[in-house]
Amino acid sequence: MAKKPENKNYKVIADNRRARYDYAIEDDLEVGIILTGSEVKSLRTGQSNIADSYASVDDGELWLTNAYIAPYERAMFTHEERRKRKLLVSKRELARLWNATKREGMTLVPLVMYFNDRGLVKLKIATAKGKKNHDKRQTEAKRDWGRQKQRLLRHGD
Repeated sequence: MAKKPENKNYKVIADNRRARYDYAIEDDLEVGIILTGSEVKSLRTGQSNIADSYASVDDGELWLTNAYIAPYERAMFTHEERRKRKLLVSKRELARLWNATKREGMTLVPLVMYFNDRGLVKLKIATAKGKKNHDKRQTEAKRDWGRQKQRLLRHGD
């Protein structure tokens, strides 16, 4: 069977690796994001950070708060670096996210920001529950044991 051609437009812009350590991820969702021209130009150069950001439902809309997008020097009209940005989801998904945050006590955490196959900026957010310190230690112990097991299988010692 013929191999599917690689997608040249797909590019990860920012990754929130800390989220998987600090939160127990329940499920994730791809959402669109409303940006200005200078923000997209800045993202193409790869200057952004979503590690300290979070999403929230306010007045029936989904917002990304505290995401950093560096200013683009060559733009005539620059943007605010850490402004609230509107996220695009369907009404059904918005209702589900609202229920998860308000009723179940979940948190909306951005996992990765990327350019999709059509060159549009997308954000993958997850509904997550915060981990306690003992949960983090347990996860770390499992990961270490997995590494040791792989090392033993590889070397046969």
